[in-house]
Amino acid sequence: MATALSMTMNKSTYKDQNVSSPYETALLQYDRAVGHLDLPTSVVEYMRYPRREFTVNFPVRRDDGSTEMFTGYRVHHSTVLGPSKGGIRYSLHVDLDEVRALAMWMTWKCALMGLPYGGAKGGVIVDPKTLSMGELERLTRRYASELIPLISPQSDVPAPDMGTNAQVMAWIMDTYSMTVGYSVPAVVTGKPLEIGGSEGRTSATGHGVVICMVEALKRQGITDPSNISVVVQGFGNVGTYAANHAFELGFKVVAVSDVNGGIYNPNGLDIQAVRAYYAETGALKDFGNAENITNEELLALPCDVLIPAAMESQITRLNADKVKAKLVVEGANGPTTPAADDILNDKGVLVIPDILANAGGVTVSYFEWVQDLQAFFWDQEEISRQLRRLMIKAYDFTAHTAEEYDINMRTAAQVAAIKRVAQALQTRGFYP
Repeated sequence: MATALSMTMNKSTYKDQNVSSPYETALLQYDRAVGHLDLPTSVVEYMRYPRREFTVNFPVRRDDGSTEMFTGYRVHHSTVLGPSKGGIRYSLHVDLDEVRALAMWMTWKCALMGLPYGGAKGGVIVDPKTLSMGELERLTRRYASELIPLISPQSDVPAPDMGTNAQVMAWIMDTYSMTVGYSVPAVVTGKPLEIGGSEGRTSATGHGVVICMVEALKRQGITDPSNISVVVQGFGNVGTYAANHAFELGFKVVAVSDVNGGIYNPNGLDIQAVRAYYAETGALKDFGNAENITNEELLALPCDVLIPAAMESQITRLNADKVKAKLVVEGANGPTTPAADDILNDKGVLVIPDILANAGGVTVSYFEWVQDLQAFFWDQEEISRQLRRLMIKAYDFTAHTAEEYDINMRTAAQVAAIKRVAQALQTRGFYP
């Protein structure tokens, strides 16, 4: 008899024009990739399912003395290659479907990068901007206490994501440590430096995006950054550091945006000045010497490189034909739907997929975890060197797979990653 979960898992039957959720997108991408691999049906089916899903409902005391209930999730997609690894996001858009998708993408991302992790993701349905610092701490500590049965340096290692930061990770680390009775820095990554965080972790995802962008351009024979125009959607952690790093390398960043819209100057923006303006005003709108634009307009701007670094499903079948960039480097998770992928491929647009392009964050999280376990820390130079080494290695691996199977870079990245997980699964076998 089919369960509700299996029916949900199997409803992604190539409904390319009607993909309505991140999880359907993730499953459709998976189905496309495994079609290129000669794997036993049992292995293919096993990897479609999350290993475990955890839903919690918990109270948080507000500053006025009232109590409000919140819902949170943690999903482990895979633990075949090692402990599960994945961020925790605080957002009103969080739901189990999204968390499942993000956990699956984390499995492929870690496998592609050669990291000894499986994929996980978590989240709480909340707008963190509506909470005071005290309320945010109480919510975090209560959510962390609910996750105690799941998380540990050997089983599941959370990290920051949308709506969370190093301080949130510090509270989770402290809550876990107080529960077990001793300090456990390795239980989370993305922590402040003073309690076991790593140099370069905050900027790692944005830097990794730009490493992939530069590598893609170099392979096209383009080495002069001053002639390359770059558009960045999203001005959170990933987009800010991607735009800033590209600017520092000499690229012409012509547009950036946040959730409320963006700014555009075809002659290029001074990103350091934009960051200062954003820090002061909390918005990009009305930045001097730039035109205000919508996010919809931003995606259609004339440019050489588009970096979607905001939310899932930003480039869809409805707007993919309007994209003028010849190179799309995905800073966000799942920003391009499968139908949009097809349109971009037909237009000759090269898409560097999320599980490769934004893997810098989890890679430096791995470095942080290793440093915590060894109690031996690296300097910024070593972090940057190792990050670049692994990003280029993964790019080469993906490009080689694309050539071997005659497929695009997204499918190649998933084929390469799924193959690694499948080989490990087959070697370990099914328990019992």
